[in-house]
Amino acid sequence: MIVQTNYPQKYIKFGLKVQYYRKLRGMTQEAFADKAGISWSYLAKIESPTRPFGVSMETLFKIADVLDVPVSKLFED
Repeated sequence: MIVQTNYPQKYIKFGLKVQYYRKLRGMTQEAFADKAGISWSYLAKIESPTRPFGVSMETLFKIADVLDVPVSKLFED
């Protein structure tokens, strides 16, 4: 969901963290999305470096599980 927010850079930073940990684990967007039970296009929107894109708590937990990181890691500076 594209969001209206006062914190667009925080959303983008989250997406870039997802991308970082996904690549660190050697997963393509397609493989990661399949494991997380989301579509490739949805993941591409999450990882976009140019627009803020929000996720539900359920999706957040799925992402963290597949990446095998605590949720907090996805929000660290």
